[in-house]
Amino acid sequence: MAIVEVQVPDIGDLDEVAVIELMVKVGDTVKAEQSLITVESDKASMEIPSSTAGVVKEIKVKLGDKVKQGSVVLVLEAAGAAVAPSAAPAPAQAAPAPAPVRAEPVEAPASTSTSSVRTETSGPVEVRVPDIGDFKDVAVIELLVKVGDTVKVEQSLITVESDKASMEIPSSTAGVVKEIKVKLGDTVNIGDLVVILEGSAAAAPSAVPASAPTTPVRAEPVEAPASPSTSSGRTDVVAVPAHAPGAPTLGLPHASPSVRKFARELGVPLNEVKGSGLKGRITESDVQSFTRSVMSGAVQTVAAAAQHKGSAGGDGAALGLIPWPKVDFAKFGPIERKEMSRIKKISGANLLRNAIMIPAVTNHDDADITDLEAFRVLTNKENEKAGIKVTMLAFLIKACVAALKKYPEFNSSLDGDALIYKQYYHIGFAADTPNGLMVPVIKDADKKGIFQISTEMGELAKKARDGKLSPAEMSGATFTISSLGGIGGTYFTPIINAPEVAILGVCRSTTQPVWDGKAFQPRLMLPLSLTWDHRVIDGASAARFNVYLAQILGDFRRVLL
Repeated sequence: MAIVEVQVPDIGDLDEVAVIELMVKVGDTVKAEQSLITVESDKASMEIPSSTAGVVKEIKVKLGDKVKQGSVVLVLEAAGAAVAPSAAPAPAQAAPAPAPVRAEPVEAPASTSTSSVRTETSGPVEVRVPDIGDFKDVAVIELLVKVGDTVKVEQSLITVESDKASMEIPSSTAGVVKEIKVKLGDTVNIGDLVVILEGSAAAAPSAVPASAPTTPVRAEPVEAPASPSTSSGRTDVVAVPAHAPGAPTLGLPHASPSVRKFARELGVPLNEVKGSGLKGRITESDVQSFTRSVMSGAVQTVAAAAQHKGSAGGDGAALGLIPWPKVDFAKFGPIERKEMSRIKKISGANLLRNAIMIPAVTNHDDADITDLEAFRVLTNKENEKAGIKVTMLAFLIKACVAALKKYPEFNSSLDGDALIYKQYYHIGFAADTPNGLMVPVIKDADKKGIFQISTEMGELAKKARDGKLSPAEMSGATFTISSLGGIGGTYFTPIINAPEVAILGVCRSTTQPVWDGKAFQPRLMLPLSLTWDHRVIDGASAARFNVYLAQILGDFRRVLL
C-alpha cells in the first residue's frame, strides 16, 4: 500500500482554472487515467485524470477552487498499481503545450534570422484547424459563426470536443465568412478546412503554430527548431483570447464533455435540462432525472411537443401528406378554444404513432356469457356483506391470461427482427377518467384470483380518476383490454398499445336469440374485437385466439385445464 498525491498535470499555459465538477468521492476506487475533476477557463473545459489507480482517501479541492499545474487534487491509497507518468517541467529546449488558442511570438533574440511574423492577406482565405495537440478526430459540437458574418483575428469559429475536453477553434485572419466547410457532428483534425473568408486583413502570426492542451492527462514537451545562434532554441509565447470579448456564441449547454457525451448516447437535448451544479452546470444525475421525467410522461421534450403539434393539426409534411387544412372557424359562428389536457396530448401522440406504424387487423366475434354472468351475479350476492364486487372485466382478464398461455405470440413484442416472448402476464385495462384515457396494469394476473383482481382493479381505477396513478402502475403491460361495456356499442377497432402486439376491445353484452339445433334460445352475448399486429400474428392464429377466448367465457371451467 502506498499513499499517492495526485496533482494537476501540465495543462498548457492555462493558469488558475476553476474547478467546476467533482467526479469522485472519498471511498471511490479509481483506475489510472479515470477523470477526477473538471476544470474550465473562458475558452476550454477539460477533465483532469488520475495518474494512478487506488482508493480515494481525501479530496483536496472543492467546487469553485482555482488550480494550476502541480496543485494537489486528491490523495489515493494505491495498491501496487502502476503510476501513470506525471508531467515534468519542460526542459530548456522544449516548449510546454499551449492552450487551445493562437499564440504570438515574443520578439526573438537578435541572433535569430526571422525578420517578420505577420503577413497581409487579401482575397479568399482558407482557415484550417491549427495544431490542437494530440487530439484526433474531434467532433464539431458548435458553429459560432454563419455565412456573411464579419470575424476578427482570433475570434472563435467552431467548438470541438473529445471525450475529455472541449475547445474553441479561432480564426487565423479577419474577414467575411463566405463558406463554412464543416457541420455539426463532423470530425476534424489538424489541417482540416473550417471556413473560407473574404477580405483584406492582417493574418494571425504564424511563427509558432497554435495549439491546444493535449489529452487531459499529461503534456509532452515538444522540441523547438534548432537556432543557429542560440543554444536553447526555445521561443516564449503569450496567450491571446480565443474569441473577441463580447462576441456572441450559440449558448452551448453548461456541462462537461463526459456529461455531454452521456446525454448524446441517451438522446437527451441538453439545452432542455436544468442544471443543479455550480452556476447551473448540468450533471450526469440531472440528465438521468430528465430521462426519467420524459419516460414517465411528466416532461415532454420540445421535439416531441412539436411532433405532436404537427400530428394533431400540423401539415403532415413528415409523412409526405398534403397540408392540413387551416380554417378560421370563427367566421362561421361562435367558438370556444380549450387546450387539451397533458394526458390527451401524450396519449394522442402515442396513438398516432401506433396507428401509423402497426399494420393492424381486427377480428370481431361474440362470446356466450350467459352462464358466466349468472355465476358472477350469484358470487356478488354471496359476498355482498364482505363488500367485494366482481365485474365481468375481472373474468375477462383471467380468460385472456389462459388464451395468452395457449397462444404465446400474443404475449410477445418485436425487437428488430426478433420476438421477445414474455414469461409474465401483466394485463392493462383502459380506464376513462375526467382527464383522458389511462391504462392501469394488473401485474402477474396469472398468479391472482378473481377477488384479488377485482379489488386491485377498483383501487387502480380510483387512482386513475383522482390523477394519482404512478408511472410504475401504468407500465409493463403485455396485453391490454379496452372495455366499453358500461357505455354501449357493438364493435369497434381498438388501437394497439405498442410495444404490445394485440389488444382486446369489448362492448356491452346483449340478449340475442341463438339457435341451439332445435329452437332459438335467449343468450347473453358479449361482442369481442381483437386487434392484432400482422407483422407478428397471422389471421389463422387471431381467429383461433378469439374462438378459444369465447370458449373459455362460455365455460369458465376451461381456465383450469
